[in-house]
Amino acid sequence: MLQIELMRWEQARAAASRIRYAVFVEEQGVPVEIELDEHDAECIHALAFDGGAALGTGRLLPDGHIGRMAVLREFRGRGVGSAILAKLIEAAARRGDREVLLSAQVHALAFYRAHGFSAEGEVYQDAGIPHQTMRRAL
Repeated sequence: MLQIELMRWEQARAAASRIRYAVFVEEQGVPVEIELDEHDAECIHALAFDGGAALGTGRLLPDGHIGRMAVLREFRGRGVGSAILAKLIEAAARRGDREVLLSAQVHALAFYRAHGFSAEGEVYQDAGIPHQTMRRAL
């Protein structure tokens, strides 16, 4: 049974770091020294669990940016990312944010469009991966 929990970095650190390392560093080649950053401590983190095992993560920054969305490869395509994203959008709306934004990897644009986000601006490189800014009003 999939369960999404919101927590502070102190509680999320071990599981979120493991998932993000597997997805961003090992799979996508993001340099390890830029994967974890100073913003983690100020974010709301979402972790997806099934039977106690952490499968995916994402974070919501104080300025309404959603980021570091990652689902372990073997659990993709099962609604884990959608559930994490929905929980982070809900958290932003609850605290009074008027919109959420994110920097989507180009291969994930359709995923975010399906959740009400609109692309804006040009495609740009971040950690050697093409991205585009996306926004959704709340």
